[in-house]
Amino acid sequence: MPSLSDPAAAPAAGTTPEAAVESRTGRCQCGDIVYRVEGIPDDPHLCSCRHETRISGGPAVLWVGFRKDGLAWIGPGGEPTWYSTWPTLRRGFCPRCGTHLVSVAEDSSMVMVTGFSLDDLSDTDPVGHSYREEAPLWMTIALAPDPAALRGADEGTTRR
Repeated sequence: MPSLSDPAAAPAAGTTPEAAVESRTGRCQCGDIVYRVEGIPDDPHLCSCRHETRISGGPAVLWVGFRKDGLAWIGPGGEPTWYSTWPTLRRGFCPRCGTHLVSVAEDSSMVMVTGFSLDDLSDTDPVGHSYREEAPLWMTIALAPDPAALRGADEGTTRR
């Protein structure tokens, strides 16, 4: 397969813009680590698990999935520094400014990028919230549907 920087990877001459592969970029706070992802955003969701809240310093992280083979590191800093949070899960962050950028599971064809590292947030409204029950009680979650409501189950009193 041609690399993303290879001209052979570009859409063939005469193809319509609709046939072109969607591409967007993202970056860390200092701009040293810059990436490009290809494809349509997949499974944008919030996560409030303990790993995400510690990594972000906030109540949740917005994750957006893209094809792993559509990821390219295009900034002056090259690839991020990697940290394994599980035996099969790596997180990439900028060694200069510390911005957390990506999460890559060994057995997945997807890469999850932190939503707010993207330059273009269109089509990334969260459709779910992992570990919603671990979110702070003061956090009102209006963008992501309640998983219990999606199942149609009445699980009694909810926090939100």
